[in-house]
Amino acid sequence: MFQSIQTPVYAGFWLRFAAYLIDTIIVGLVFVPIGVVLAMILAASGDGGPDEATLGLIQALNGGLNLVSILATWLYSSLLESSSWQGTVGKKLIGLRVTDLDGNRISFGKATGRHFGKMLSSLICLIGFIMVAFTEKHQGLHDQMAGTLVVTGPGGPLPEPPPPPDFSQRGGTLGLG
Repeated sequence: MFQSIQTPVYAGFWLRFAAYLIDTIIVGLVFVPIGVVLAMILAASGDGGPDEATLGLIQALNGGLNLVSILATWLYSSLLESSSWQGTVGKKLIGLRVTDLDGNRISFGKATGRHFGKMLSSLICLIGFIMVAFTEKHQGLHDQMAGTLVVTGPGGPLPEPPPPPDFSQRGGTLGLG
């Protein structure tokens, strides 16, 4: 007689942290080897330390690596969270999805805002992330800024509740009224 209304299950702090660790390992698998190569170049420069030209090259490579790292992590999170996966590889493995407030897939722009909002969440002593444990819908500061939720379970928009019964009609099969 009544339809069951599915309420979203909001992902808590520890599930989201586990997904973050998985994503950190994935990104690290790409960037740690590059850092090791730079360190080996520095170590191979001799006992007296690198000359000015080598040191300048290393600093330029390090700056370029930092820029590439920022761009790669932005594209990694924003492209995957706005895709049909609705989350990064870590979130997908844990069974989490990033949605808008209505349960729909988010746009690339919203995912980008959420990604860079994480920088603000980090800058204030990680309080923006700790908020996940204490807010009603388990939203961090970056989620509140972007208007997003992190939920568990199957995808798709949240269902609309059924309309209320219409009692304005009199009569019916029994002929009352």
